[in-house]
Amino acid sequence: MKKREKIPPRFHWTDVETVLLDMDGTLLDKHFDDYFWEQYLPEHFCLKHDISLEQARHELLSRYRKVESTLCWTDLDYWSVQLGLDIAQLKTGLNHLIAVHPYVTQFLHFCRNRGKKVYLVTNAHPKTLSIKLEKTAIGHLFDRIICADEIGLAKEEGAFWQRLEQRLGFDRATTMLADDTEKVLRSAEQYGMGLLIYVARPSSRKPVAYSTRYPSIEYFSELIPPPERQAEQLP
Repeated sequence: MKKREKIPPRFHWTDVETVLLDMDGTLLDKHFDDYFWEQYLPEHFCLKHDISLEQARHELLSRYRKVESTLCWTDLDYWSVQLGLDIAQLKTGLNHLIAVHPYVTQFLHFCRNRGKKVYLVTNAHPKTLSIKLEKTAIGHLFDRIICADEIGLAKEEGAFWQRLEQRLGFDRATTMLADDTEKVLRSAEQYGMGLLIYVARPSSRKPVAYSTRYPSIEYFSELIPPPERQAEQLP
């Protein structure tokens, strides 16, 4: 299979006024989420229902697909009711796997020092957000944090961006959006968002996969001009 060619970001920071950033897979290592939904939760589900782990995975995957790209997919209360398990409690018990990607904190400081408005915009449920911000302590670096639950739509839906713009008052032509989900970037593109960045390394445990449609980065250090880039050790 031919490896996808990387489309590098090309823009001037003077053209950017607002920075919108996704959380899971973009700022935080998606390994936590992948492990939770694909391994940890099926283990608890199979024990509760006295079925095999493979049966549990099959059953849960089918349920995931039915609500993918909707608010239900990230709604911990929804899953707690559906599965008869305390999902928030299970996530908290696994919080040692929650981690910020390399260079993220450096990038957030860079944006703030440049006078950009920086917003965290996530599909994550408020309970998930609380667990992750408590663990990572990066919440103070944003001008505001918006959950899709507050907007009433998932980011994959085009009307989400109109409601978000009305709430935050940004100019879509001078706004950067970074996300690890192409469907989200496509909905923002259709709305007329000015600068879209695809995060090609959402999980530290999976191979990098560039977008064929959007400029891609592996680390946020790629968006910081070299003179302002400071050395940071990879974990």
